[in-house]
Order: sequence, then C-alpha cells, then structure tokens
Amino acid sequence: MNRFRLVVHPFFMHHISQPCKQCGRAVKGRTDKQFCNDGCRNQYHNLRNSCQNNYMRQVNHLLQKNRRILAAHFGGSTKKKTIAQQQLADQGFQFRYCTHETKTDNGAARFCYEYGYLPLEGDVLLILHQPSVESTIFAG
Repeated sequence: MNRFRLVVHPFFMHHISQPCKQCGRAVKGRTDKQFCNDGCRNQYHNLRNSCQNNYMRQVNHLLQKNRRILAAHFGGSTKKKTIAQQQLADQGFQFRYCTHETKTDNGAARFCYEYGYLPLEGDVLLILHQPSVESTIFAG
C-alpha cells in the first residue's frame, strides 16, 4: 500500500565515472569533475606549473639579493654614495636583473625595487634611493 514511487532519471542510472587526472582513481560526483579530491587537484596543477613558478622564484630571489646589496651600501644616508662596480659584483650583485629603469640627464639609472644605481665615469656607480610607492600614496 505504498503510494509513493521513486522515479530515477536514466541519466543517473548509467553514470560512468572517469579516472582522476592525477592518480587514476574513479572520480565520484558531478560528471564534469576531473579530480577525486583537492589534494590531487592541487598536486596536478603544482606539477604542471612548477617550471614556470620555479623560474619566477629564482628571478625574484636575485632581485631581492640585488636590493639587499644596494640597501646595505646606501645605509640610509642622505649623502651621495658611490661604489666601484667590481665591489658590487664581488658581493654577488647580478647586473642583468633589475625591476625598472629611469632615464636621467646623466644616463639610465637601473633599480631593484626602490634602490638603484647610476653608472658614472669609469667603473664608479652612484647608489640611489627612490621613496617607495606606498610612502608617496599614503603620505597625506
């Protein structure tokens, strides 16, 4: 005397699960689901993007190292600070890597974030400091 009858749509009766893109286990759930869990999804995308992320990590590390070297030589002084190019190179400064370049009357100044250098006569560099963007935006 059961009045209710359960009707199941044929779509749900013949659901074929596909394998997980990462581990190959059966994927349960929506038909467009590609991974069996979040761990497999994260691992798949991390492996796929690892070369690109590794390259960016290495370049950013070099830029930060260059910035630290320039900041150490600038030392918060308000005076003009000059240094021999070879001295920076001896400390591991990589001249190929900079964040931006600014044209001046004396040539092009190259920066690693807010610290930079301007080539002068011979092998001498003038160390420069530009205030950070945040200090100019939030200055008042």
